[in-house]
Amino acid sequence: MGTPDFAVASLKKLVENGCEVVAVITAPDKPSGRGLKMNETPVKQYAVSQGIPVLQPEKLKNSAFLEELRSYKADLQVVVAFRMLPEVVWSMPSVGTFNLHGSLLPQYRGAAPINWAIINGETESGVTTFLIEKEIDTGKIIFKEKVKISEEDNAGSLHDTLMETGAELVLKTVRAIEKGDYPQEAQDNFTELKAAPKIFKETCKIDWNQPTQTLFNFIRGLSPYPAAWTMLSDKVCKIYAAQPAEGDLPEDLTTFSFEADQVTIKTDQKKVLYFRTADGWLSVRELQLEGKKRMITEDFLRGYRF
Repeated sequence: MGTPDFAVASLKKLVENGCEVVAVITAPDKPSGRGLKMNETPVKQYAVSQGIPVLQPEKLKNSAFLEELRSYKADLQVVVAFRMLPEVVWSMPSVGTFNLHGSLLPQYRGAAPINWAIINGETESGVTTFLIEKEIDTGKIIFKEKVKISEEDNAGSLHDTLMETGAELVLKTVRAIEKGDYPQEAQDNFTELKAAPKIFKETCKIDWNQPTQTLFNFIRGLSPYPAAWTMLSDKVCKIYAAQPAEGDLPEDLTTFSFEADQVTIKTDQKKVLYFRTADGWLSVRELQLEGKKRMITEDFLRGYRF
């Protein structure tokens, strides 16, 4: 059970290693683009290419769907980047259902663990497989695999690393369950939990009154999607890459203040663009102004005048 590319890696790993995938459950096709062409999920596209039956229920409690799902008599269900399952679904297989989560549980339960780990400045993340129970992301842990987060990472690069690491962990978990020899560690050995709630547009608005390092982590934690943003001359400006400015800024820069947007910048109007923070400056390297393409700062300044 899965929908995006993150889930394809695990499905592919199972198929290529001889696991019998009797069916795939994914989200219904949706219209997208100007022509409203019906768009299939990446998981469906891969499953169809492998000749695997695909189920796309609108509602997971639909009786016809449940009857069809039951007909496959699966021993085990594997969930990667899907939606919350009702008990009638996750309790159906004889062995149960396990989920791959993009964090080291019990930390960062929720919808956006990859983003929040970087936003919070973590230097380590990972993936966890656990048995699904009633409360979301709280089931017994089977395996974990750690990965390092460097300052060069953003949400996109960490996503790709965890996608591949997670695929290996899914295969390891299936093999262990197949043998009937796998750990089941309760998620009760923790003191302070960090959450990973769903991210909305307002979550992504940059507060320039925050410290430089905080904003550096915030921007890379939301890059490339959904992207941190600020207002600039009454237009939304998404920022995809930035670096803390080190030392004194060059003297030949012009300062512009946008009081309504609570933004102050310095620029040479050619190559560099700095935004003031609570304790310094952030050098913006890649951005996208409303109505324009995403571009590096030098290209942006070539066509824009403050």
